[in-house]
This record gives sequence, C-alpha cells and structure tokens, in this order.
Amino acid sequence: MKEYYVVAFLSQQATEKALKAIYIHTVKESPGPTHSLLFLGKSVKIPDEFFSGLRKLSPDFVITLYPDAVNEIPYELYDDEIAKERLKIAEGVVKWVKKELKN
Repeated sequence: MKEYYVVAFLSQQATEKALKAIYIHTVKESPGPTHSLLFLGKSVKIPDEFFSGLRKLSPDFVITLYPDAVNEIPYELYDDEIAKERLKIAEGVVKWVKKELKN
C-alpha cells in the first residue's frame, strides 16, 4: 500500500502553515484557529492562479484526518497522480510565501 493520502495531508498542512506564516507577517496577528486555505489565501492576497489548488487541498485536511467524514478509507481515495498534484500545489504556495517573506 502506498501512503498517497499522507502526501495529500502533509501538502495541505505545509500549505496551511506557509499561509499562516505570511498572514502573521503581513497582518501582524494570528489568523486564529482556522484550516481554511481559501480564507488564508484571500487574506494574504495570494495570486489568483493559486486558488484552484487551494480549493483542491482544503478538503484533504478533513478527508485524511477524519475518515468517517466521507465514509471512505483515506488510502483508497488517493493515488500517485493525486498525490503528485497535491504536492505540486503545496510546493508552489510555499515557494510564493518564501519569496514574499524576503520582501
């Protein structure tokens, strides 16, 4: 069994943490207890090109962490293609955040 769902979960987490970092850097306060990548993305004015990826990653937090939320076993919902897509999305966001933090 490949752990593709773990890639999806960690990609969501990396994206969330990166967006929270830039949020704190720009807004100068904590975003509070949120896992909403869309809220965080809008709050930090992330470029529009990232929003379709954020929409894909957002549900992965719940789906991978709470299997009963979708009545499916997480490792059966993800494959190599999805895992690679999620990782690419996260890498893009993290790269953008790093660039913004240097400014």
